Amino acid sequence: MNLRRFIFTVYLGAFFALAAAAGVFFWQTRAEYDRLRQQQVESQRRLQDLEQRLAEQEKVLERLRTDPAYVEKVIRQQLGYAKPDEYIFRFPP
Repeated sequence: MNLRRFIFTVYLGAFFALAAAAGVFFWQTRAEYDRLRQQQVESQRRLQDLEQRLAEQEKVLERLRTDPAYVEKVIRQQLGYAKPDEYIFRFPP
């Protein structure tokens, strides 16, 4: 009976050791899953922001292709161009 009790104790100890190892493994896996899920949420938010920015830039590009008045406005503001017989006055901020 003593041998039977010893074998039972060894099996019980092995079971608890295996259960503890599995628990640690699943705990680490869950932590990694949570970290990856957070990265996915952040990436999706960034993607939405970039898609919105792309849509705005596509609107500007379409206006540059089709609206001559807008093209003239952009050239005047960003490049500082003027028509002949015009003067540009720049004041310090």
